[in-house]
Amino acid sequence: MGMKKREQQRPHRTRTQRKIGLAILGARPAFAENLHVGRPNIGNRKALFRRFDEMLRRRWFTNDGPLAREFESRIAQYTGVKHCVAVCNATVALEIAIRALELRGEVILPSYTFIATAHALQWQEITPVFADMDPGTHNVSPAHIERLITPRTTGIIGVHIWGRACATFAIERIAKKHKLKVLYDAAHAFGCSNHGRMIGGFGSCEVFSFHATKFMNSFEGGAIVTNDEALSKKLRLMRNFGFSGPDRVIHLGTNGKMTEVCAAMGLTSLESIEELIALNYRNYVEYQNGIEGMPGISLIRYDAREKGNYQYIVAEVDPDVAPLNRDELVAVLQAENVLARKYFWPCCHRMEPYRSFYPSARLLLPETERVAARILILPTGQAISSRVIRRICMIIREACHSASLVRMKLRAC
Repeated sequence: MGMKKREQQRPHRTRTQRKIGLAILGARPAFAENLHVGRPNIGNRKALFRRFDEMLRRRWFTNDGPLAREFESRIAQYTGVKHCVAVCNATVALEIAIRALELRGEVILPSYTFIATAHALQWQEITPVFADMDPGTHNVSPAHIERLITPRTTGIIGVHIWGRACATFAIERIAKKHKLKVLYDAAHAFGCSNHGRMIGGFGSCEVFSFHATKFMNSFEGGAIVTNDEALSKKLRLMRNFGFSGPDRVIHLGTNGKMTEVCAAMGLTSLESIEELIALNYRNYVEYQNGIEGMPGISLIRYDAREKGNYQYIVAEVDPDVAPLNRDELVAVLQAENVLARKYFWPCCHRMEPYRSFYPSARLLLPETERVAARILILPTGQAISSRVIRRICMIIREACHSASLVRMKLRAC
């Protein structure tokens, strides 16, 4: 679309939308402090400090303590699975799960994911094979997965991007047909459902992240959930050096245990989960109302029939329609101290070592390439108010209205 046509589609101001100065054009930034995409939620401080006091009184800080065991029990109950193995972080959880499932050779996964998903394989000398996405869901395409299967393929890792579930039934049909193992990176999907079932019970196992940036966090932490009892026993051995008891090691393992202080935060967050989800949903609706009518800019949709956590505000910017493209809007927002992000850009296949291993991968991943250049993540969570959200939307609207000036300034810089 030519420049003239794009300028014709600038959003019009209503009488209630006053003109604001933009920092990118020399005005003072709208916010004195940085607004982060994933600023941590805290939950009930009194409950958190009460748990800290109990932990200090017991002097039991790690090694499968009572808070960690309670956290595992509560996670299993909440997700409706039989077993939860809490670990120090989700990357270690992926590494342990991959090794416990005895994956080797090649494993198929999306390139549109956080780099840890691929690194967890490559770190163990397993070759990540990147599949393209379904542009409607941003999740991995089952049809492309099947085309990538070779005699060296041993497994599939699906990623529930933005908390919207993968096509689990299609993926698991493919896996059964080709005798492959399936696990899911559910780092985004705690508290979400798939066909009415809570995410956590799909595939051989699923991995959650409770990193500080997640809406429900344990400072730093993760968990592997499964309905397979034998697998859960193996996972427990592997996260604790292979110890089956004092002075008795029966399996190869590492140190992946969750500490008591992290479990205390996790339990406190879990007690506030419905409140946090309601807050995320309120923010999502506020952004939706603020962005409505802007040409070429829209928020992704969530299936109202499923439970969602709404922990990411994901906008898609169509460069052929929007007055400014995604990268230009990021520059505008960051000048205002709104630290919008470009998840997951430039995707795993464009990062090292994969960029060197597969220099032509982009030719096989056209939808991944296209979508990755359009996604804009905006701040949410407890640190953001409705007033702040309205201000962010006004900045985006004004930037689009002043697109020519903004683009001229960015080119000059």
